Amino acid sequence: MQNLKYSTFLLMFLFVVKADAQKENAIQNQKTYVSQVWQSDKGDGTYTNPILYADYSDPDVIRVGNHYYMTASSFNCTPGLPILHSTDLVNWEIINFALQKQVPEEVFNIPQHSKGVWAPAIRFHKNEFYIYWGDPDYGVYMVKTKDIYGKWGEPILVMEGKGIIDPCPLWENDNAYLIHAWAGSRAGINSLLTINKMNSEGTKVIDEGKNVFDGHDKHHTMEGPKLYKKEGYYYILAPAGGVENGWQVAMRSKNIYGPYEDKVVLEQGSTKINGPHQGAWVTSPDGNSWFLHFQDQGVYGRVLHLQPMSWKDNWPVMGKDFDGNGIGEPVASYSKPFSKLQSTIMNPAESDEFNDGKPGLQWQWYANGSVKWNAQIPETNYLRMFAMSLKNEPNLWNVPNLLLQKLPAPNFTATTKVKLTTEWNAAGKKAGLLLMGQSYSYVAIAFHDDKYWVQQVIAENAINGEQEKVIEEKTLLSNEVQLRMKVTAPEANCQFSYSENGIDFIEIGKPAKAHKDLWIAAKIGIFATSLNNVRMGGYADFDWFRMTK
Repeated sequence: MQNLKYSTFLLMFLFVVKADAQKENAIQNQKTYVSQVWQSDKGDGTYTNPILYADYSDPDVIRVGNHYYMTASSFNCTPGLPILHSTDLVNWEIINFALQKQVPEEVFNIPQHSKGVWAPAIRFHKNEFYIYWGDPDYGVYMVKTKDIYGKWGEPILVMEGKGIIDPCPLWENDNAYLIHAWAGSRAGINSLLTINKMNSEGTKVIDEGKNVFDGHDKHHTMEGPKLYKKEGYYYILAPAGGVENGWQVAMRSKNIYGPYEDKVVLEQGSTKINGPHQGAWVTSPDGNSWFLHFQDQGVYGRVLHLQPMSWKDNWPVMGKDFDGNGIGEPVASYSKPFSKLQSTIMNPAESDEFNDGKPGLQWQWYANGSVKWNAQIPETNYLRMFAMSLKNEPNLWNVPNLLLQKLPAPNFTATTKVKLTTEWNAAGKKAGLLLMGQSYSYVAIAFHDDKYWVQQVIAENAINGEQEKVIEEKTLLSNEVQLRMKVTAPEANCQFSYSENGIDFIEIGKPAKAHKDLWIAAKIGIFATSLNNVRMGGYADFDWFRMTK
């Protein structure tokens, strides 16, 4: 009997040691993260589009020395204005956020779907990084920093007004200019581009502005302009035609206020890449030009493509002119840009071991975050999320404390390990793995009737306030469980499952389908909530979150 006890103890000890080693290896691997579910870099000097199969909407990119920095729209999610870094335009990592909380804070403390940060522009001027963005309800904001990895300044309202969107600055000698578009939903006009003068510091618009291009006749829904200067020409690069089926336009003039000639420089043509437009022109250290843009992929969001870019008769040619009509079309693959630095295969983080008790940079809250929502205690190896009250919400649509990230690929599996502690055996607490959108579904561990349960829940038409429905629930032996979702293309169909031993996963409920949010893709993530009419307290400890094939 003693030998049996010793053998059992030894097996348990070895299992714990192995589990700890696996977790430490996962933490080490996350330092230079390589995705299991999407790779653009082929490892042979070439890449395949999309370079990022994730919803980095309205990207803008600059190069400073041998380093590229990118930002993108973040809408209502915070922290906002993600900053990504690359040395070759193909391999990217998330390094920071420029906007910790959106202003006015009292407005964005609850989810403001489709509002917030629209189409930012990032620039480097006099040894400082600047980002301008348009909030369609308040105007143009700017933040800046000398250290792109460090703390950014507080937002400055550069230009107040409704419907002023998609700004981009240009400094020339002692003059500073700001080009922008108009949101018809707020301004009553669109397809129009306007340039204003700013003070030299770029902190305030100082005139009424002048309209420099009218896209109503040939380029409806003209928006997202980027303003550049090259060899005596001012260039405006702007998308038109809408995100799903639009095209990229280049405009040029010797005078910043025009008149501007215009030319379509990128279109879908014979390719499968719909609506190729809205992005950034950037040069590599060898002087070659590149254009990074998005493609609307429905529920998966606006994924990123990289096009070679050349110049002919002082006009940009993006992609390749496959049919000889003078308009570029997107390439499926190409040779990687020249880099003076070692190019390492890496991707924006997806998995997270929650080291030091806090989420990684891939995560965003559904609204301005709060220190009350999770513990963030140093030297812990799990993320503790408190079961915050739903108040009187019928579903999660207006709940801010959802911790979410982007869908990373057409096909993937997300798994998390969670332990729910209810405190005082209070019913109405739950924590889950969520596929979020206008309609959503999740698998969760819940407590009621003095038992722990695993549930699959669906909220159809959540955007219009429909109640959640429990599709299926089963009792659990303990308060700890692994939750899993498997998402498959082409429509992001999802099957949930769970495991009590970490080995055998049991399907639960019925297949669900991902749905877009407003202006953003579906998202995946975790949450902990409590019903409004039950005793306060309870928390969920998420040990890890892992993205696999």
